Amino acid sequence: MGLKRQKQAKKTLSFYKYNFSFREPFQILFDGTFCQAALKNKIQIKEQMPKYLMGEVQLCTTSCALKELETLGKDLYGAKIILQRFQTRRCPHLKDPVPASECLLSMLGKTNPHHYFVATQDHSLTEGLKKIPGVPLLYIILNTMVLDKPCQTSLDHVRAVQLGELVCPAQQESLRSLKEEQGIAQKDGEWRGKKRKRKRSNPNPLSCLKKKKKGGPTPPKRKAEEGDGVKRKRVRHKKQRTEGGDTSAPAITNA
Repeated sequence: MGLKRQKQAKKTLSFYKYNFSFREPFQILFDGTFCQAALKNKIQIKEQMPKYLMGEVQLCTTSCALKELETLGKDLYGAKIILQRFQTRRCPHLKDPVPASECLLSMLGKTNPHHYFVATQDHSLTEGLKKIPGVPLLYIILNTMVLDKPCQTSLDHVRAVQLGELVCPAQQESLRSLKEEQGIAQKDGEWRGKKRKRKRSNPNPLSCLKKKKKGGPTPPKRKAEEGDGVKRKRVRHKKQRTEGGDTSAPAITNA
C-alpha cells in the first residue's frame, strides 16, 4: 500500500469525520460491480478494507443488489458468493426489487443520515452519489482500492455551514436533544413549548427606597428652646462694697 495513497485516505477520512460526524465502525454498502472487480484483481476485501480505512468496518449490501447478481447469470457467480458474506440491510424494495444503483441511492436519501460509505464501479451510480453531500466513495483502480476525494457538493455544503447558511447534521441532533430536554415538541412543522408557571420573587430592594425630595439637602433641625425659642443670657448682679470693706449686703430694717 503506497504511503501517498494512505496519507490521502487519512486526509479524506478526517474531512468526513469532522464535517459529517462519521464514526467507527464505518458502514460500507457494496454492489456487485465492486465485488467483481475485487475478484478480478485478487483483492481481499475483508482483510484490506480495515487496513486501508484505518479502523473497524461493517461490510453490508442490500437484497436488491443480490437479486441483480442472480439475474445476471453464472458470469457473476463469484461476485455473488462474496456479496452473500456481507450483512444484508433492509431496503424498501422487498416485494418489488429494483436495480442496485437505484436501491443504494434510496438507502442514502438526501443527506446520508446513516453515514454510509459506498463501494461501486458503476458510473451512473457514481454520478448520483456526487449529488448527495457527505457520501464517501470507494472504487478499484489499477489493482488497488481508492477512497475518492470529497465531491464538490460536499465541499459546498461544508462552506455553507461555516458561513452560517446551513446547520450541519451533528448540530441538528444536538439541537433536537436540547429541545427534548426542555420539553419542546414539534407539531405540524412548528416547535411548541410547554408553558411554565412563573415563580413569585421578592420585590427589587432598589424599588422600595423612599424618593428623595428635590431642592437640595434639608438643614438640620434645631432643638426647641424654652419660651420664645431665643436663648436668654444669664444676668449676674455685682455685689456692693461698704466703707468698712464689708462685702455683705446691707441689712434691711423695718421702719
